[in-house]
Amino acid sequence: MKTYVIGDLQGCHEQALALLERIRAHADADGVAEPAILLAGDLINRGPDSLATLRHVRKLAMASGGLIDSVLGNHDLHLLAVAYGIRPEHKSDTLAEILHAPDRDELIDWVRRRPLAIQVKDHVLVHAGLLPQWSAAQAMALAGEVQEMLRGDGIEDFLAEMYGNEPAQWSDELAGADRLRCIINAMTRLRFCSAHGVMDFKMKESGTADPASGLMPWFDVPGRRSARDTVVFGHWSALGLKLEPKLIGLDSGCVWGGQLSAVCLEDRSLLQVQCPQFQAPGK
Repeated sequence: MKTYVIGDLQGCHEQALALLERIRAHADADGVAEPAILLAGDLINRGPDSLATLRHVRKLAMASGGLIDSVLGNHDLHLLAVAYGIRPEHKSDTLAEILHAPDRDELIDWVRRRPLAIQVKDHVLVHAGLLPQWSAAQAMALAGEVQEMLRGDGIEDFLAEMYGNEPAQWSDELAGADRLRCIINAMTRLRFCSAHGVMDFKMKESGTADPASGLMPWFDVPGRRSARDTVVFGHWSALGLKLEPKLIGLDSGCVWGGQLSAVCLEDRSLLQVQCPQFQAPGK
């Protein structure tokens, strides 16, 4: 078996198709007819073809028998919030085609049933990051709590309470909406936090923090409990591609004119396609 993880697509359909072709050729060269393909979330938004991208990934996933799937990213959750009338569209959104598509309901239902985290052997895939207090096993259990709410009948009430930056720090005593919001923020929005795991959501345009701020990338926190497992994530285009023994960062800025990247988990092969600039950073 070969397992490939792809970074943030963000509606870049043609580039997704090109990278999928490269993945299949790479796997075929190793005698693997049906590779597993996982996506790091943010399938849609800001790129030019959000509807085509979502339709294609859903079709592949549904025909794959579980070999193809995606975790939820913050843009995917934003789509749900807009679709359920919880949030308005942003001026930079490219979601209108999805929201007015004849198969809108099927697409939205598929998105809300996606996992927040996926574990593959000693790899954990999440869109943004894990708080330093969490082991990989605890993170998977916490992701399951959110998934249960998203897939349940009370999804509208849940989405209405999903937004906000507090609580910014994890405690096992958190309950209700505060608990779920903290989990979602970490797994879909986290970049920087303090040594005590207090999340910061202000800094987005850099891969490094001023040492005087007391902040650091979430994966650099000393004593991080998930450090024994390899965490695979996207979300952080300013950080760019990051390949370390126990860390794989895959948001290489496809929608900003960078690359769309995939890594084979078994041998660390890197596959990339170059992308046009569909959005200007900071816009």
